[in-house]
Amino acid sequence: MISSGRLRRRHRPHDGQRRAVLLSPVIVTVLIAGLAFSTPREIAFSRLLPAAPALAAALWPVLPTVVLGAFCLLIMIGLSFVYSDLGTPYTAAAIVAVTLAAAYASHLRLQREEALFQVRLVADAAQKVLLRPLPHRVQDIDLESLYLAAQEQAQIGGDFFEVVDTAYGVRLLIGDVRGKGLSAVGAASAMINCFRENAYDEPDLRNVVRRLQTTSTRYSAAVPTDDQSEQFATALLAEIPRGGGLVRILNCGHPPPVFVRDGQIQVLEPTVPSTPLNLAALLGDHYHLDTVAFRPGHQMLLYTDGVSETRDRAGVFFPLPDWMRRHGQAPPRELLDRLHRDLLHYGGGRLDDDIAALAVRCRHTRSEGP
Repeated sequence: MISSGRLRRRHRPHDGQRRAVLLSPVIVTVLIAGLAFSTPREIAFSRLLPAAPALAAALWPVLPTVVLGAFCLLIMIGLSFVYSDLGTPYTAAAIVAVTLAAAYASHLRLQREEALFQVRLVADAAQKVLLRPLPHRVQDIDLESLYLAAQEQAQIGGDFFEVVDTAYGVRLLIGDVRGKGLSAVGAASAMINCFRENAYDEPDLRNVVRRLQTTSTRYSAAVPTDDQSEQFATALLAEIPRGGGLVRILNCGHPPPVFVRDGQIQVLEPTVPSTPLNLAALLGDHYHLDTVAFRPGHQMLLYTDGVSETRDRAGVFFPLPDWMRRHGQAPPRELLDRLHRDLLHYGGGRLDDDIAALAVRCRHTRSEGP
């Protein structure tokens, strides 16, 4: 799984831009001092000198901010020898006052940044518990995952996935709780824990999803909202039996998986729709399995609606099937790396929803040729 630090680096400016921003208080100071010495006294650019320590408060620690304020004060004293009627005492007093206020503001900013850093550490720990790193290989299945949170300060959200190796085969879960950010984390955690508990014991995949349905209903009742019917989740469960050759799909209102078989693309829409989680009381307890071929060399992409509903500036959805025709032969890790890059480019560098994806490929066994 791509690390949260790696995901966040896409928002960082280049090193040169970062240095220019950090040096901007010095640049402002030099610019104001140069204008003050080279222009007529009536213009009085020196009155802008307090702006330099004020800008430094947003970028620098306390001590450099105070040093810059002292430097501005020295510049003002030097100007007083050139122009004796600049109102030096008033400007000097303003520089001192602004520098003291800037130093205090810088101190508060650093405290907030430290608190935010601690919150991010907690979010990292929560992510590792909720979305633990998946194995790259289970039996004869190659597996890779991708997770992108839409909420800037959150690295976890309402999308979730899990993979377990059971006596009945490799079982996969991917889902999407309505909403995004930290408000959906609790429901996603409940779904994952329920799947981890029951996927090993229930021989029928439909019984696993019934357990998920019960957990979703109980969690919704324990965390009431104004509209209980709006608290639901979509989910897709897949089962690849031992020995391979096929995959069973149970789709509860989730975006359909995309299969790549011998260069052909198939979007597997459910034959009979199954009830999304927490909506059984309204829509009934109906679950249907679709079984399709999944042989060595075949690959499937499981994803949440944040992938298929990413829009460009014209409001057009991301063309996932066409994209898979061009990139579907890539190995799972490379496939998801390309998907990550192209989604950000297509969406203009930002995400409107959480994104989760699993790329699953059936390996060639030794007895079979490549």
